[in-house]
This record gives sequence, structure tokens and C-alpha cells, in this order.
Amino acid sequence: MDPPLLCDNGENDTQNTRIGQIERIEGVWYIRFMSTLLVGTNNPGKQREYQQLLVPLDLRLVTPQDLALAPTVRESGATYADNACLKALAYQRASGLLTLADDSGLEVDALSGEPGLHSARYAGPAAGDADRYRLLLQKLEGVPWQERTARFRCVVVLAVPEGETHATEGVCEGLIAWGPSGDNGFGYDPVFYLPEYDRTMAQLPPELKNRISHRARALHQMLPILRRVLSQRDVSAEG
Repeated sequence: MDPPLLCDNGENDTQNTRIGQIERIEGVWYIRFMSTLLVGTNNPGKQREYQQLLVPLDLRLVTPQDLALAPTVRESGATYADNACLKALAYQRASGLLTLADDSGLEVDALSGEPGLHSARYAGPAAGDADRYRLLLQKLEGVPWQERTARFRCVVVLAVPEGETHATEGVCEGLIAWGPSGDNGFGYDPVFYLPEYDRTMAQLPPELKNRISHRARALHQMLPILRRVLSQRDVSAEG
């Protein structure tokens, strides 16, 4: 069963943006149309992950920077799904394109779920990734290893110009390390330890992270929905 539709969409532009690619099949040249998908994030780390995670789909990916988009999005929702909807719909309305956006956070049990929805702003609006995970480590000083359990959670929302929204969720369980390790990834990855791999998320190669991360798991569930939406839009365009 598909996830429930989300968000109050309001009015939506029904632009169906597609580009043509020319390819040769058995000696004949064809124009193959590729749908465009806007990945609604300005975070370079997220953009890289989406580029890799969406390889199975025949899509042209664009970012807000590519389209010079800068909609004002106030992440005022009470849940990750709320905030992901706000972002997906804002970028979809600004572009008229099929749009994916997400909201994610780190939930630490010993801190009653902090930083949670405030993960990206945990140490203040001007803070960097290192500032945020150092603050987290300070708050966990003296907390024993077995009580440092945590999880990354991500909700991905697809906003369709015709008015639909779909949401999927992914979770990755782990512990908060004693200190940062690893140069890959971004955000809290250097302090998020995965016992089954004996490494932090930032020590994993990208191909492994993109199989097990919270964002990868949410997007894996989104892929069949995206395929169905793209198929329906292809049939509509042909008709």
C-alpha cells in the first residue's frame, strides 16, 4: 500500500518539463525523453547523495541553484513530514517541476530525542557541522556507552505538479561515539557510530552509506512511487 498523501497543496502549476536525448537503436536514431526532477535542497552533501541514490531512474536532476530558485521556506512544522512537505511544495510551486525534498534529524535517547527537528540549527544559525556535533558531545559527557543510543531519521516527500504528495520514511540506528572519526559524509556523520560495521557513518565509503543510511532507506521506498508517477506522466504526455 502506498504511503498516504500529505500536505495542503493549494494551486499547482501543471508544467510537465521534459528534455529530449538522441540515441541510436539498431541503426535508427530516436529521441528519448527524460523527465526532470528537482531535488529541493541547497545542501551539497544531500545533493551528492541524491545524485547517487537516484541513478536507477532515467531522470535529469536539477537543483535550486541550477534554476536560480530561492523560495522562502520557514521550517515551522511539528514533524519531519511537515517540514519536508513545506520544502517540497515551495520548490515545486516555484519551478513547476516534479520535486523531491526531505527533512531529517538525529535523535539521541539520552537527550530525550535531541537535537531532532532542530538538528541543522542545534548550535545556532551560523554554526557549522563541527560546532553542532561538538555541542552534542559536550551534552553527552559522562553518559555511558550503552546509553548513547541514537538514530538518524529521514522523511522524503515527492510533490507532483498535478497536486499529489507522497511521503516515505527511513531510520538508521546507531550510537554516539566518544569523538569524531572519518572524513566522509556531512552533518553528524563523524560521531554516529554503527556497531555492525565498527565505524562511524563518516568512515563508510559512499556506496555503503548509500545502502544503509536513513536517507537511502527512505528513498528506496520512494523509488517505486516515483516510477509509477513517471509512468503515468509518460502516458498522459503521449495521450
